[in-house]
Amino acid sequence: MAVSIRLDPEIEQRLDQLASQTGRAKSYYLRELIEGGLDDLEDFYLADATMERVRKGKEKVFTAAEVRKDLGLDH
Repeated sequence: MAVSIRLDPEIEQRLDQLASQTGRAKSYYLRELIEGGLDDLEDFYLADATMERVRKGKEKVFTAAEVRKDLGLDH
């Protein structure tokens, strides 16, 4: 899948330097950044969406006591 993005000139220069000094393509580093950062983005934005549902009362929440009881840890 081909994607086009605009980069800040300073970021583009840093990426150019890295690619030049290592002999790898810029696309290699962009792919590495995306693959490495996607987990973090998913964690953040999905957690944020869940918290919004909690704030609106649309997401069921459990107390620590309820969780311990359900897991049989209240002995």
